[in-house]
Amino acid sequence: MSDNLAPAFNGFRTLRQPQLLSLSGPDAVAFAHAQFASDVAALADGHWQWSTWLTAKGRVLAVFQLLRLDAGRLLLVCHDGEIEAMAEQLRRFVFRRKLAIERAGDFSVEGAFQPPVAATGAALARLDDGTIELDVGSPAYPRTLRLSATGDAAHDAAAELAWRQSDLRFGLPRLAPSQREQWTPQQLGLERLAAYSVKKGCYPGQEIVARTHFLGKAKRAATLLEITAGAAPGDEVRKDGQAIGTLVSVAGELALAVLPLDTGETDLSVAGETVDVLPFVEGLAR
Repeated sequence: MSDNLAPAFNGFRTLRQPQLLSLSGPDAVAFAHAQFASDVAALADGHWQWSTWLTAKGRVLAVFQLLRLDAGRLLLVCHDGEIEAMAEQLRRFVFRRKLAIERAGDFSVEGAFQPPVAATGAALARLDDGTIELDVGSPAYPRTLRLSATGDAAHDAAAELAWRQSDLRFGLPRLAPSQREQWTPQQLGLERLAAYSVKKGCYPGQEIVARTHFLGKAKRAATLLEITAGAAPGDEVRKDGQAIGTLVSVAGELALAVLPLDTGETDLSVAGETVDVLPFVEGLAR
């Protein structure tokens, strides 16, 4: 079973899939608080949280880091990209609010398997060269993300894959287009990231989220699997020959699947190949 948490590469590498979306203006925080499932209004300047954007039926459209740079500017780190489509959809709800939604093209995203220099927990840090540093790991499994103003770190496909795999180990879903609008936050295990609130006011999908939470009706949950390379999001997970769940996120030989709560850890397969259940790494909630 592959449970080695040793650093996958040394130093920083540019991550090309994540994209940055900026919400700026006097109404940026109020707008984000009304649209996203996390408690944006409670977030202090210079801090960040995990968040999610849901459909009216409570299905996840996107999972992202939400940074509050100051009272008038938020940055969304969207690890699965597709920010143009997200921005277009968000603009439909702006109405008369004083708000600009646009791509933040002044940073590149870089990751490293090492502790941050200055950031800690949910508190971001601004380095001397304008880089924003984020703590996206745990004491046992340190990781640092930098929104770099210079963008001079190298990129390679192996590093990007290693970062995606580390995200899955922490329980961060990486959603392919086919898996958006399919799952509730509870099914994806987003409580592990504290990415939604059941106490704040209304937001799209809030009624579904609250009902599931307070009535205890969640019947499926996210499970980390070690799989055979070549599997893809949407593939069935089977037990004793019966389809019981679906692969949601795949990164090489790791996958996040949504399975019934009483599945157990044995006799699971994908595409005829036996798969193993792995434990999640804790400590990514902010």
